Amino acid sequence: MKKIPLLIIIFFIFLFYIFLQISIAEVKAMDLEVRSNAFKYGGYIPSKYTCDGDNVSPQLSWSKGPNGTKSYAIIADDPDAPMGTWVHWVIYNIPENITSLPEALSDDKQLDFGALQGKNDFRRIGYGGPCPPGGTHRYYFKVYALDTVLDVDPGLTKRQLLKAMEGHILAKGELMGKYSR
Repeated sequence: MKKIPLLIIIFFIFLFYIFLQISIAEVKAMDLEVRSNAFKYGGYIPSKYTCDGDNVSPQLSWSKGPNGTKSYAIIADDPDAPMGTWVHWVIYNIPENITSLPEALSDDKQLDFGALQGKNDFRRIGYGGPCPPGGTHRYYFKVYALDTVLDVDPGLTKRQLLKAMEGHILAKGELMGKYSR
């Protein structure tokens, strides 16, 4: 009789330990600070970076990833799009020694510094700026520090990149900006 309550206690201690480990991993995974000189977190994205302006990528910078970081990846998307989250930018294999991107990156599949660009939901390679059909939308620029350089080709979609990054994310952070037409 005494063995069953002891097994139950051990089981719940084990579950608590697993929950604690997952919570610690989530906290550790949100520790990159992402910034832009174009807009502040929660601020409005200038039209220059949208389909109403020059439609160029904004300058982005982020804090250095933890020890073991081999590359960075960025996904920019709009969760407020009427048909579901709309992907504006996919860029990956940014070398670990680079912690900022200049404004107006080219739309080349492979950039001079080695990074690869993926396909956005406009069905183009590179950056496609905010272009909401109406209302105010939020745009998240998510930066991931990875423990590897991904062995993939240019042109990945967001879904393909997320799959390739599984198990390799050391840290992440985000910058959110708003835009309305």
